[in-house]
Amino acid sequence: MSTLKEILTRRPVAATIRLTVPAGEARPMPPVGPALGQYRLNLMAFCKDFNARTQKYKKDTPMSVTVTAFKDNTFEFTVKSPSVTWYLKKAAGIESGSGRPGHETASKITLKHAYEIAKVKQSDPYCQYMSLESICKSIIGTANSMGIQVVKELE
Repeated sequence: MSTLKEILTRRPVAATIRLTVPAGEARPMPPVGPALGQYRLNLMAFCKDFNARTQKYKKDTPMSVTVTAFKDNTFEFTVKSPSVTWYLKKAAGIESGSGRPGHETASKITLKHAYEIAKVKQSDPYCQYMSLESICKSIIGTANSMGIQVVKELE
């Protein structure tokens, strides 16, 4: 339950914007510029903060960003780690999944790969209260739906 002080100090939200931006490469041009500019947000402040937060990731790593724009032209944003499918494609060394998952196998990964991806995803805001085992099961299910076979050890 919110306290009275929290309710009175809440700022009205103008919009919630979801973007996918490469790590460390936010610039005030598409896709960032038009998305944030229409709400009159400070593009350079966003770009500097985003690039500072994502400097530990490799360049061209697609990061999901949720920007909350307030009516007083201020903003807050949260950065999530890359999607599970991106990690799976990198671990398997493929460009895309199978066209017919369940019938054709695009590649194979080990359980260790799935565990490492789960450890990274556990830091996401939506996964921080999930157990590592349940995140691993979700990752294995995603791999199966992409046509990537999860094995105990590679031959």
